[in-house]
Amino acid sequence: MAFLFVAYPKCSTCKAAQRFLEDHQMDYALRDITRDVPTAAELDAWQQKSGLPLRAFFNTSGLRYRALGLKDSLADMPRQAQLALLASDGMLIKRPILVGAQQVLVGFRPAQWEEAR
Repeated sequence: MAFLFVAYPKCSTCKAAQRFLEDHQMDYALRDITRDVPTAAELDAWQQKSGLPLRAFFNTSGLRYRALGLKDSLADMPRQAQLALLASDGMLIKRPILVGAQQVLVGFRPAQWEEAR
């Protein structure tokens, strides 16, 4: 079963996650989050499959997140507006994302990814 690996190629955490996939011989398709930004519908489906709150999909340590002042405004923003915002700029999305048939993992935690194999 192949995974969809959504990453930013210059991100050191994404590089480590990609090494993990290769070292564990996990079949995956790479998707550059800046060139092929996930749609609002994809993000909605991934969030529901992950069981995580939508807030977990925001790259809270990113410059764009800070520049937009999302720390203060996100809580009052409607869900559809949050999805549209995420879909507007791949740099707003937490990465990497690993999409499998049964789960969606956001961020790289090796133990969690080990379980996904």
